[in-house]
Amino acid sequence: VPGPVVEAVAAGVLLAGVGGAAAGEWLPALASGAASATLLSADHGPYALDADAVDAVFTVAGDELRLAPGPGELRVSADPARRLWRPEPGGKVLATGPRVREAADRAFEWASFATAAQALGTGEALLRATVGYVKQRTQFGTAVGSFQAVKHRLADVLIGLEFARPLLYGAALALAEGAPDAGAQVAAAKVTAGEAGYAAARAALQLHGAVGYTQELD
Repeated sequence: VPGPVVEAVAAGVLLAGVGGAAAGEWLPALASGAASATLLSADHGPYALDADAVDAVFTVAGDELRLAPGPGELRVSADPARRLWRPEPGGKVLATGPRVREAADRAFEWASFATAAQALGTGEALLRATVGYVKQRTQFGTAVGSFQAVKHRLADVLIGLEFARPLLYGAALALAEGAPDAGAQVAAAKVTAGEAGYAAARAALQLHGAVGYTQELD
């Protein structure tokens, strides 16, 4: 189910960075899954994903962190699964000062990492589903998965995903240890995992055939 998973990760990192009463109020609920959140930063754009479906919308503008008073206005998105909202202005001030900007920078670094992890996981799920499908789909009395062209296509997808995995693990360690090159490692993981996930999605759609373009396909 589409949702602001990446944004919730970033919100947790942001709150942990600013500390104080806001962290005490929201972090336990976010960590346990009892509450969900999304966020936006004025440096990255004026929209928040799925702001109508979460318990909290955090906004960062400069050195100020606020809890938005409401989801605001729904904007048109090219992807109907990615609902973008422009939160209402104002709201409760949760923290101010340089630590807000520092925490926001770290939060969006973690958001990039979470996006990479999401792309890798999605690619792996698509590969499993496609392998299962081509084993049962037949043409001329033969499973299409036995055709060399199909095997090679799926092998290329697997190689791409496996190549991205160690970069993702390396980025995770760099972030956890506060390595000075963590940002570069996250960027490398995001690019590689994104390309691998995209390749998996293209292969899945094409090898599933027409049924791969239907909403009914699980």
